[in-house]
Amino acid sequence: MRNLEYVFCTLVGISSIPNTLLAGQAQPRKKPINKQQPNIILIVADDLGYGDLSCYGAHRISTPGMDRIANEGIRFTQGFCTAATSTPSRYSVMTGLYPWTSKDAKILPGNAALIIDTEKITLPKLMKQAGYATGSIGKWHIGLGDGNVDWNKDVHPGAAEIGYDYSFIQAATNDRVPCVFLENGRVVGLDPNDPLYVDYRKNFPGEPTGKNNPELLRMHPSVGHAGSIVNGVPRIGFQKGGKAAQWKDEEMAELFLDKAKQFVNDHKNAPFFLYYGLHQPHVPRVPNERFAGKSPMGPRGDAILEADWCVSEFLKELDQLGLAENTIVVLTSDNGPVLDDGYKDDAVELIGDHKIAGPLRGGKTSMFDGGTRIPFMLRWPAVVKPQVSDVFVCQMDLLASFASLLGQTYPEKLDSENTLDAFLGKSKKGREELVIEGMFNYAYRQGDWALIPPYFNPYSKEDGEFIGLGYGYKLYNLKKDISQQENLADKYPKKLGEMINRFEYLKSTTIIHHRISKIIGYYFLYLLR
Repeated sequence: MRNLEYVFCTLVGISSIPNTLLAGQAQPRKKPINKQQPNIILIVADDLGYGDLSCYGAHRISTPGMDRIANEGIRFTQGFCTAATSTPSRYSVMTGLYPWTSKDAKILPGNAALIIDTEKITLPKLMKQAGYATGSIGKWHIGLGDGNVDWNKDVHPGAAEIGYDYSFIQAATNDRVPCVFLENGRVVGLDPNDPLYVDYRKNFPGEPTGKNNPELLRMHPSVGHAGSIVNGVPRIGFQKGGKAAQWKDEEMAELFLDKAKQFVNDHKNAPFFLYYGLHQPHVPRVPNERFAGKSPMGPRGDAILEADWCVSEFLKELDQLGLAENTIVVLTSDNGPVLDDGYKDDAVELIGDHKIAGPLRGGKTSMFDGGTRIPFMLRWPAVVKPQVSDVFVCQMDLLASFASLLGQTYPEKLDSENTLDAFLGKSKKGREELVIEGMFNYAYRQGDWALIPPYFNPYSKEDGEFIGLGYGYKLYNLKKDISQQENLADKYPKKLGEMINRFEYLKSTTIIHHRISKIIGYYFLYLLR
């Protein structure tokens, strides 16, 4: 599967150490438990598939760190994100809104403006409202600034304006410029004598690129990724200057881990919320040398092992601080998996019999379940009993559910639903329906049924079939056909009609409601002037 995300952009086994303490070591002091205000940590991996973890059935790779969350908490078999690509999915997590209600919630270049309304409720704002310290570390990709960023000054609006007290983030993604970190809105390590400039339309005179200077590359693109070269890797977009601030890909994982640990240590004596965005296994896959070659599946497998180690080490830190018992840890992925996503890293050649989406059809960008049905697990030892749940849950519902848990309210009517009891394993009733976004195309889930409408296919036959494009409606019963191989549209015309009507009604009424709410909001702002 070629990098369809890039096409759009250009057009517009290391095991964890047992967590029991060694004999003779001091036991960590347990914190007093206040179940009304648990610490909350949301770990979101990048392009990690339903079949990429051993707790979900992977056998060519072992993920004991992530498995630990599943084994000590709830592993959801029907956990969903709202979209099969990064930015729209992350937008929903932060805002509690469907991504298609915002024209800006699309795959963003690295110099895109912040796409979240700073006047509206967000997940971190909710946490601050409840008295929590808030932090965001790692992957970002929901825009920064106002669309005309000077990277040599403070970059605002950004993480602070949507509710984070502290942030240490990428500007966008691993494969997009600028390849720098920002801490609290300021580029880290920037030399004022070597200012940083970014452009997504044309290169800067004299700057080498992946297209023109392949001799400078240590990793070559399979499609696209012909822009600026950073750390021997070609990226999307062009940047000039800022050499001292440029990241080294192989150091990124441990840097983010250290920042996450530090945030927890700094706020261990009061409730905190941490959004920890892992950058793996998104391309370019350049793991630390400790993990290079450690899996049989090349850099993609190595990157998953590295991510798993990060999770394992982070959980150990919670143990050492005595925080594990009353800390909610959610681990999930922003969207489904992909093999060839624009670099020649042998992901396809070395995959063997590993199924990146498990039994699911599709993956990243797809309307089939493999695009949005992702690893999803929650651990809260003080409250949640270990179990496997097949309840239908969605990342977008974390906002409303945590609001219920913490006794918080907000004036906006969101798409986020309160499914707290399902998240805590106390109920078999979760979300009843969900509109799913592939990549500017939409499908519908209702209970065990999935509907994919007809869409024109501008791609190859193979890519179109992967996404779910083509003539005629597709209807699947996931309970009987988890791999979505049997189209039941002709067999169940009544069910098909009901699904189509509900899907179109839900889309149209949701958009109308949000537009009316926005107009009312503007009216009240006008009255307050």
